[in-house]
Amino acid sequence: MDERIIKYCQGTLSKREQDELLKEAYKDLDLKSLIIDYQHLHSLLGLIPENADIMQGAEEYGRFKRLVNLRMRKARIISFGRYAAIIAIVFATAWMSASYYFSGNSAEQEKPVAFRQELVVPAGQRAEITLPDGTKAWLNAGSRLSYPSFFEEERKVFLSGEGFFEVAENKEIPFIVSTHSIDIKALGTKFNVFSYPESSYTSVYLQQGSVKAYFPSSESKGVTLSPNQYLVQKGNQLKFSRMDSDELLWREGIYSFKKQKLGSIIEKLELYYDVKIIVKDPEILNYEYVGKFRQRDGVLEMLRLIQRIHKFRIEKDGDLNEIILRK
Repeated sequence: MDERIIKYCQGTLSKREQDELLKEAYKDLDLKSLIIDYQHLHSLLGLIPENADIMQGAEEYGRFKRLVNLRMRKARIISFGRYAAIIAIVFATAWMSASYYFSGNSAEQEKPVAFRQELVVPAGQRAEITLPDGTKAWLNAGSRLSYPSFFEEERKVFLSGEGFFEVAENKEIPFIVSTHSIDIKALGTKFNVFSYPESSYTSVYLQQGSVKAYFPSSESKGVTLSPNQYLVQKGNQLKFSRMDSDELLWREGIYSFKKQKLGSIIEKLELYYDVKIIVKDPEILNYEYVGKFRQRDGVLEMLRLIQRIHKFRIEKDGDLNEIILRK
């Protein structure tokens, strides 16, 4: 197998070698398909169903490399061990194009354009990925991250859902996380962004370093965060609030709630597990809870544990993908 493809997906290929590889792929459809297939599976290897999967993931990586060697000239790789079922519902899409530009003296120059990839994390899962610049990103359930296969003039990614970013430092080029409402700019730092389109707010929690959050149309009016500050955006306002750092345990597969009302907990469970939870008796929403839950236990088990503190009934409608709570 062409080792350049592996280095390209890992972000360790030099700029010159990247250009050469993309130019070749523009002319060789089999090579282009192979790169896309490899990037698909490279992203999927970041999925973390459980911590115990690390060794098995390494084995699958080796198996995939052997499989690629056997299918070098095929346009699509259609199977990949235990991840076959996940591939059916997770789409790490990519596209590539190359354009020709002409200078004033008519000298022809080739300028390759980067792949655009999207990693989609299904309900009840989480993923970890290293971006081309070395930035590490963790994605919560039901999240989408769109990013280029290499960065040039800017380091910008698009997030829908929740993600934690450990940004590789580059003083010349800021790292920007763009959401449906605000942008967050950083140089080298660690921070969490919560921004599901279905939610009523977007939030930023800074763990280390410094970030600036702002509306794209008015960056000069943005807000700069210091470590341990929590910023919430609602409508056209940016306000500081409070967040317990234990909420970041979702990266380890743990959902932590401290003195949160059931209404707030339900909102997040709906996002994380792609399910509709209907409360027939509104007073249930005001019950407060403290607890930690494992992601892999699932939404029904979490509700059953909560049910032990304040009694309510749970009904599941599998056909409509709904859970009904009533007294």
